[in-house]
Amino acid sequence: MNREILKLAIPNIISNITVPLLGLVDMTLMGHLSSPVYIGAIALGGTIFSVLYSFFSFLRAGTTGFTAQSYGSKDQSEISYSLYRSFTIAIFASLLILVLQHPIAKLNLIILEGSDELLNLAITYFYVRIWAAPANMLLYCLNGWFIGMQNTKIPMTIAIVINVLNIVFSVFFVLVMHRDVEGVALGTVIAQYCGLATALIFLFTKYKHYLIKIDVKTLIDINKLKRFFKVNTDLMIRSILLVFTIAFFNIQSASFGDDILSVNMILMQFFYIFSYFTDGFAYAGEALVGKFIGSRDSASLNLVVRQLFKWGMYISLPFAIVYAIFPTPFVKMISDNPVIIEQVQPYYIYMVLIPVITFAAFLWDGIYIGATASKAIRNTMIISSLLVFLPLRYLLVPVWGNHGLWIAFLCFMVARGVTMTLSAKKNILQAIKDN
Repeated sequence: MNREILKLAIPNIISNITVPLLGLVDMTLMGHLSSPVYIGAIALGGTIFSVLYSFFSFLRAGTTGFTAQSYGSKDQSEISYSLYRSFTIAIFASLLILVLQHPIAKLNLIILEGSDELLNLAITYFYVRIWAAPANMLLYCLNGWFIGMQNTKIPMTIAIVINVLNIVFSVFFVLVMHRDVEGVALGTVIAQYCGLATALIFLFTKYKHYLIKIDVKTLIDINKLKRFFKVNTDLMIRSILLVFTIAFFNIQSASFGDDILSVNMILMQFFYIFSYFTDGFAYAGEALVGKFIGSRDSASLNLVVRQLFKWGMYISLPFAIVYAIFPTPFVKMISDNPVIIEQVQPYYIYMVLIPVITFAAFLWDGIYIGATASKAIRNTMIISSLLVFLPLRYLLVPVWGNHGLWIAFLCFMVARGVTMTLSAKKNILQAIKDN
């Protein structure tokens, strides 16, 4: 079982490492410009897309769960139609986003907080990066489908292509063409389409035999669509609440001023770095849990869950130790601004706590997605975000300021892990009965 987990997890970890690396490069490019406002601008611009894409991130998670279960039950037709149904939604969603880009931008100008200069730069970033939406949506579907097919090497290759090219293009546009936030956004757009081209090449070569002729009656089968939309609606609500919490954290950070916003965005990079490592095992959980549920193999299902949590502990403790010993060198990699380096030091404790108290939430996410236990994952997110994070933010921030904001966020992650642990036995076993 460990070999199966690592076979799927290691390529995911390798591909995920390139994601925070890209974030670090973007932050570093902006952090060495004349003003901290550039860091805040791409952070808020990135927040806009995190919220926007949260409405559609179910395309990856839902596709993985359905495909993995079809793979486990050896249902060749449903393997193909899992991709076709997701593709159909992705095409309509991306067109809708492009048509509504101006109202979306105006809405964000109303919601976001920050100086006029920061907001103008963030919207400049938005209007360039928005043209990557079609590629981003289709990549959700393709990556989810590949993982469901128990193949994480292809998503790894795609992610490496995207993020390496993104770094190259961003460095070129910022340092050579001197286009600051616009250059970072343009690098993202070009890299996303290069990644989509790479994914389609893999699909039409390695999996060509699954590209069966589309039967409209099968595509719109009422029972299949009902379950498809039920699961994906729950996952969409879960994703919206997750990104809402992170976005709310970012917006509240901006309310403390541009310097604290930059401090918090730098610290969040270390949260993302750890999450991408842990997500490697969560994605392995999605693929294997889905497969074992599809094949109705409860013994292997229980074993994979136990082993995933062992791996979670194996990676969280080293991260906490490294963050505790080398906090300042890590921060200096992102920004050499003396004001930021001084202001970040009181918050080092949160870097250390992040790995230890968040790994359970990441792993359960993968397990629940593989089981398509969407109602449970939705409900646990509602509790964690609306009944834990928000009340704590309003109780603690007036007393402890930015420390209160960080405590509220970490309690949100703890609540996710605890609520999913308490409901796991019922929901995961129920998935086998329902399949």
